[in-house]
Amino acid sequence: MPQHPGPALPATGAIEPEYLEELRGDGARMAPHWAVTVSPPARHVSPVAASCIRGISVPAASADLLAGMSDYGD
Repeated sequence: MPQHPGPALPATGAIEPEYLEELRGDGARMAPHWAVTVSPPARHVSPVAASCIRGISVPAASADLLAGMSDYGD
């Protein structure tokens, strides 16, 4: 897929943080707003043998989408 880079955003008013320190500061200011929940430990589930897995189907649109993707990303 061809890429058409746009003009660079100016440093003032840019949406993305320009420096790691700015990003860390933004995260530190947001951290107190996030609630911490402790979930109960997950129960142990035994793995299923591959020979027992049958009938997996993938929609054609999903298969086409994945087939059109680059293996290494762009």
